[in-house]
Amino acid sequence: MDNSSIFSDAFKYTRRMFDDLGRLVILIVLIIIPIVNFIVMGYTAKVIRESPTSTEPPALKDYWEMCIQGLKIFVASLIWMVAPIIMIVASITLVSVSFDFSATTYPDPATMGTLSILCAIGITVAFIIAIIMCIGIVHMIKQNRFSKAFAVREIFDIIKCIGWGKYILWLIIIFGITTLIFAIGSIPYAGWLISLIIGPLYTVFIARSALLIYSEGIPAPPTPPSTALPAETRYCKNCGESLPADASFCPKCGQKAE
Repeated sequence: MDNSSIFSDAFKYTRRMFDDLGRLVILIVLIIIPIVNFIVMGYTAKVIRESPTSTEPPALKDYWEMCIQGLKIFVASLIWMVAPIIMIVASITLVSVSFDFSATTYPDPATMGTLSILCAIGITVAFIIAIIMCIGIVHMIKQNRFSKAFAVREIFDIIKCIGWGKYILWLIIIFGITTLIFAIGSIPYAGWLISLIIGPLYTVFIARSALLIYSEGIPAPPTPPSTALPAETRYCKNCGESLPADASFCPKCGQKAE
């Protein structure tokens, strides 16, 4: 499945969220409540777990289980991103402290340059980690083991099977869609309302497409051997010739098969 097919499938899947408006409204309400919005993360975990065999978004039930799953996603993501977060926050904090807003003087250029480099490194590291983390989170959900989010060797093997070019292109498209969502959210007055409605749909779309790209790197399970019993061999009662399973007459002597 190429990227265009993946995004087409994810779009059609997400569109089915409108088949149950009650479910969509509940998710919209949940996503704006702190802590409780872990349930929305957990719902995306259900999307990943039930895909790709299911073509319908899952029912909204087992709220406590979804909250736990959402918390696992949050903690795993935080562990992955703790180093770049510290670098970025530290650089921004130090820049803020260096400014004397009551005076007209500015921080030392060398200090500013060092802090800017630290921030840039943090952002770069965050992007690199995100490449690995995305597959790691899906791997954790599909394997139902928290440690699988950090199974780096397995994650790299999955990405290798997907194809680095195909996977990076998928990430670029996802980044573009995310940027568009943020741009819509910045529209004065109406942006926040639009973002509120789009939020759950966006997370379902991302979850479905992430699972599909992940599935490209997982070998299909082997086909189980057939358990069907071989058809009983028949013989012509006249000449003893073996008869094909669907034969009505003996191919050797022409006697009618019984």
